[in-house]
Amino acid sequence: MTEPPEKTKVARRLAAILAADIAGYSALMSANEEATVGDLKAHQAVVLPMIAQHGGRIIDTAGDGILAEFPSVVDAVECAVAIQRTMHERNTNVEAGRQMQYRIGINLGDIVYDETRIYGEGINIAARLESIAEPGGICLSGKVYEDIRGKVQLPYEDAGEHQLKNILHPVRVYRVHMAEPCQKALVLPVSDKPSIAVLPFANLSGDVEQEYFADGMAEEIITALSRIRWLFVIARNSSFTYKGRTVDIKRVGRELGVQYVLEGSVRKSGRESASLRS
Repeated sequence: MTEPPEKTKVARRLAAILAADIAGYSALMSANEEATVGDLKAHQAVVLPMIAQHGGRIIDTAGDGILAEFPSVVDAVECAVAIQRTMHERNTNVEAGRQMQYRIGINLGDIVYDETRIYGEGINIAARLESIAEPGGICLSGKVYEDIRGKVQLPYEDAGEHQLKNILHPVRVYRVHMAEPCQKALVLPVSDKPSIAVLPFANLSGDVEQEYFADGMAEEIITALSRIRWLFVIARNSSFTYKGRTVDIKRVGRELGVQYVLEGSVRKSGRESASLRS
């Protein structure tokens, strides 16, 4: 009888994961590709070394994003705060249409790793937290908040539990309120083409499972509109930062640099059906 192959034990460790990207990057690229790429590289030359200075290790810098891990959750949060304060200073004398602001999410979790990469749900949660952070803002998971409470002196807002995309269980989210005005509204240039942002639909059914349906409806509309060549459509990562927030449509249009904004809601109306309002 053939012996079953011995199962290879994967390497694991606990790490603080920092995920960041530039808010409204697609709109900035649409307005001026060369200037945007130049600005991004100039900012990265200052921001990326800060990760090592705070004891972190860069995992990936694809596009406008940053993925890094830290052995200390305190160091990860202090690094995020330093990045946001630095970017605020760098934006002071930059015209509004070319300002760049990072959104940052931080999670503490068990990860699988090899010589070059890290894997696991802990990383996915950090990425989802980043996607709901405000421009110039920082979102922390409940695990991070519990570890830094009393150690990093900043104002925190309990934003409640969020059902993050493709994450099985709701995650408690805390927003960091920076001492400096890093989170002032980011005004992006309006694209020359007709432009639209599709905001995440509100789930009015009281059923958590319908949250996936509501998000899926908005994503399907974004995908369908993106096939129209003459229409500029804001990417999901940018429009979904407004999920769970009461918004002013005119302000959203200014912040995302679009002419039109679509919002809607979903309500379960029967045992196997749902209704959509926009």
